[in-house]
Amino acid sequence: MSTTLTNTSRETDAAGAPKLRGSLGVASIVFIVVAAASPLGVIGGPVPLGIANGNGTGFPFTYLVVTGVLLLFAVGFTTATPLVTAAGAFFAYVAKGLGRSAGLGAAFAALLSYLALEAGVFGLFGTGVGELLQSYGLPELPWWLYAAAGFAVVSALGYFNINLSGKVLGVLLVAEVAIVVVLDAVVVAQGGGPEGFSTGIVTPAEIVSGAPGFAILFAILSFVGFEATAVFRDEAREPERTIPRATYIALVLIGVFYAFSSWVLITANGDSVVVERAAENSGTILTTTTEAYLGALGGHIIQVLFVTSLFACILSFHNIASRYFFALASKGVLARGLGTVHPRHGSPSRSSAATSITVAVLVALAAVLGLDPIDQFYTWLGGISSVGVVLLLVLTSIAVLVLLRTERARVGLWKASVAPALGLAGLVAFFIVILFNLPVLVGESSYGPFSWGILVLFALAFAAGPVVARVRAPRDID
Repeated sequence: MSTTLTNTSRETDAAGAPKLRGSLGVASIVFIVVAAASPLGVIGGPVPLGIANGNGTGFPFTYLVVTGVLLLFAVGFTTATPLVTAAGAFFAYVAKGLGRSAGLGAAFAALLSYLALEAGVFGLFGTGVGELLQSYGLPELPWWLYAAAGFAVVSALGYFNINLSGKVLGVLLVAEVAIVVVLDAVVVAQGGGPEGFSTGIVTPAEIVSGAPGFAILFAILSFVGFEATAVFRDEAREPERTIPRATYIALVLIGVFYAFSSWVLITANGDSVVVERAAENSGTILTTTTEAYLGALGGHIIQVLFVTSLFACILSFHNIASRYFFALASKGVLARGLGTVHPRHGSPSRSSAATSITVAVLVALAAVLGLDPIDQFYTWLGGISSVGVVLLLVLTSIAVLVLLRTERARVGLWKASVAPALGLAGLVAFFIVILFNLPVLVGESSYGPFSWGILVLFALAFAAGPVVARVRAPRDID
């Protein structure tokens, strides 16, 4: 329920920590987390890579597999929501189920993952804006100048109440999904592509062809952000109902959209040539396909919306990372000033500033060092995020099983044990796939300094948990 406060008043939780204010409903939270998944960015990025380097025309089925596993995870995650009253998503669940030290380790790992992804996507955004403007005859400029412009807007939006970001993301999300839906509809209405409708999604031989493990890797990356629904607990209306509903809706929408649209992309090109085309032109196949079916205007619209999709992704992760900073500060883990709620906007304004500063440093380092914005900056930081998010999903699943072990009589065996256990098994398998393919993901032929460096970073993050728990003696974080 929304609350109107004066400039000098504030809300606090049961432990006396300040609470954020907002009135997010199911739709607003869905917009935020689906925008973080960047639907158009996925169809134009991971999907062609999954087709080219994964299991070819069987790739759309991979999305159905990943969606199924994540829905099993969501059963336990949402069932445990009433037992976890603190905002903070992953680390609140891990702390409640596995203890404060594990929870703090998870918090540091989550913060590392989301900050890395926000910064890394600026590499894609800056390059995308540059290419878009050059297509209209403007001169070439360094990618980081465009990134800086986007950074300024994101930082400004992060300062205000979350409802403003929710509205902006809603508009951008509807636009980017609409153009893909139009493309899908035209291809289907025409009876498919030059070879009719693709059959790879229902052909077992195609589904297991090529490198299905690599396909799973790209499919998992496409879902990063969905789990952040619980981060906005304090800013949601009726969180015990809103958070579960938003989680299920976001998962189903993302999964169905990715599976269907990737199948249409394959159909539009033809089963016999799509793998070759995706391998040769992974970055442009969505644009060229759109131009073939919707004309030059459709191609231009796709280019523009691809950039706005990346902006929406950045803004979503900025809001998520800011709330991790805020949650840790309000519990005494980080400097308490970061846990201050803006008296007028009810936003984590100082935590948002801390997020902006951290991301600015990372982007500036990339510019000074002359890193390639995509092949190095985005790829390396994307590798950090992929490892971190799936690892956190695994830990959260374990914590949920612990939390619900005494709730079986109330919620039923399926919700308390069976579904969470099946989800955990699937997530562990996904994590093994990511570890196996991590060198390829970060551009190494085998485990080298970057692959090992990512693993060391997370080892340090989790090792810091018990140390900080002892030194800082924060309030209970569950």
